Amino acid sequence: MNEAVKPLIYVILGAAGSGRREVLVDLIGDGLDTDERAVTLLSADEAPSEYDAKLGTLLRWRWLGSDAGGLEIPGEVRMGATHVFFVTDGRRNPVDQLEAFKAWFESSGAEFARVFTIVNCQLAEKHQELIAWYEACIHFSDVVLLARREGVANKWLSDFQTRFKDKFYPCLFEFVKGGRVKNPPLLLEPEARRMSHLFDEPDWVVDGVDAEEMVETGDDDAEVGTELNEEVEVTQAVDEYFERWQSGRRVKEIPEIAQFLK
Repeated sequence: MNEAVKPLIYVILGAAGSGRREVLVDLIGDGLDTDERAVTLLSADEAPSEYDAKLGTLLRWRWLGSDAGGLEIPGEVRMGATHVFFVTDGRRNPVDQLEAFKAWFESSGAEFARVFTIVNCQLAEKHQELIAWYEACIHFSDVVLLARREGVANKWLSDFQTRFKDKFYPCLFEFVKGGRVKNPPLLLEPEARRMSHLFDEPDWVVDGVDAEEMVETGDDDAEVGTELNEEVEVTQAVDEYFERWQSGRRVKEIPEIAQFLK
């Protein structure tokens, strides 16, 4: 990217039809200063929207498939942006897309800011099996925005949030009302509040023992078996949603969101 500018990168997760672009217009319009420049990366497969004209510089990225490099992002994103918003394809697997986007981010020279998940509450309430899909998205997210709440029972909304708060998820939960959110500048603040460390400094594992845990507990080489001069293997920890069986299938599979969309 332009060496004079180190853009902040945001990822917007959620199903197609959740109002993600409407919310993004609010975040950009009320969250950025007049001298800041937004670039929005939108899937080439997403249909045009009335909100596209308000998304800053709009560029289309293409999904190439997991076996062909994942995604193709236009080079123009490297020219002068202060904030880059990558909107995932709302009909494809978000884990596959995050895995591919991570590879692009690592070569971008940019600074990672936050991941947002826009929840279509009507869709999630109607299809209980989609809770696993949203759990995957929220695992990677710093901010969860509850949208499309019209007609959704208050108890469902409360239970949905409690599900994650009881597991001590640090992400913020906020309501979307009329396509708008409270305090966009605060939501755009690049403070990590996510469970996943996908876009942070890598975690390391020493012979199956988390290296950070060893430091915290005072474990030393002898306690992991190295008094016998065994070699210690240090590997980078794999996010639980990226783990695969030998067959290539993911250990934690999630529903195909396209099956639940019109």
